[in-house]
Amino acid sequence: MKIEHVIQHLYLVLMAAFFTIVFGILFGILAYMFPKLRRYVIFVFDLFQTIPTLATLGLLMVIFGASPTTVIVGLTLYNLLPVVRNTMVGLIDVSPAIKEAAEGMGMPKLIKLIKVELPLAFPLIFAGMRISIVNSIGSAVMGFFVGGGGLGYVLYRGIRTMNFRFIAEGTLTLMAMAILVDVIMNYYEEKLTLKK
Repeated sequence: MKIEHVIQHLYLVLMAAFFTIVFGILFGILAYMFPKLRRYVIFVFDLFQTIPTLATLGLLMVIFGASPTTVIVGLTLYNLLPVVRNTMVGLIDVSPAIKEAAEGMGMPKLIKLIKVELPLAFPLIFAGMRISIVNSIGSAVMGFFVGGGGLGYVLYRGIRTMNFRFIAEGTLTLMAMAILVDVIMNYYEEKLTLKK
């Protein structure tokens, strides 16, 4: 196994995490601000998680070709639900008294959202981000089949040639990545929850 495979894998995960967080929070805010849309927004992103990762990547390959872009878009779509749902729920759960106090101070809706509601909802939003990123580390393995590279190549080559060293290296690296990210994010999640 070469270090470039690890770097490729991290690149796919980090790029997908960036877009997942940005779009997840935006759609979560949209679902919060427009209650009539909530059911439909959650349904759409729930649907993406229902479709197998490889099938999603196969469909996206028709549009983007065999490239890392296909993997990044696929991982983003597949992992949006936890961020969208947690953002929406976190904003809904902000105390009505705090919302009323902010309105009483004359805060416009957008300012109230940015300065009051989002900071209070952030611990729950962060929990959704954690779930999405850890999921992406495992799901990115499928990216090899659509030109994404990464640790999927190591595992595929190991299985195809019955090279157990490759299989062990790829698997252990994936496990180490997932555990490390989960432990680090869990640490910060607990700190955020205590502050709240």
